[in-house]
Amino acid sequence: MPAARCDVATQAGNSGSGAQDSEHPETIETRLWLEEHDWLFTVLRSEGNVSPTFRFPDLISACVSLVFLHDDAPARIFDFLGTQLVLRPPLTPRRRESMWRPQYELLLAVQRSPANRHPNPKFQLDQLTTACVALCRQHEGADTLVLRQARLNMADRAARGRPSRPG
Repeated sequence: MPAARCDVATQAGNSGSGAQDSEHPETIETRLWLEEHDWLFTVLRSEGNVSPTFRFPDLISACVSLVFLHDDAPARIFDFLGTQLVLRPPLTPRRRESMWRPQYELLLAVQRSPANRHPNPKFQLDQLTTACVALCRQHEGADTLVLRQARLNMADRAARGRPSRPG
């Protein structure tokens, strides 16, 4: 198993709270369930992931962005969680990864939404993140879509990070 894939959280209670990555304050730590992590690892290592080579924060954030291109993104996420993820063993191991802050904020809004409050079940950040990756994975040509969205997200971050020009 490649060294980059060694870190496994084995308890559902250790599911990624969205803690800030102190080394990279513009990214947020999350966890990803193994099945979705393994798929993203194939995208990471694919021939299409070149110049630049995108890493996990880019790929995870691309999946979140792709899901949120749809107006019904929260409904899609909760549908996946309530019909598919809930049927998996709750102690399924997760891999620790990061995502970019703008995509984390999208998921945070979903996590704080009424659909995630009593009397509904409460889903954590790792489950919401996993749902976005799983939903992207279902599309034909998903790896190409994810890499294209990673490029768009990178361009957007670069444009937002530029100081405005004197007019």
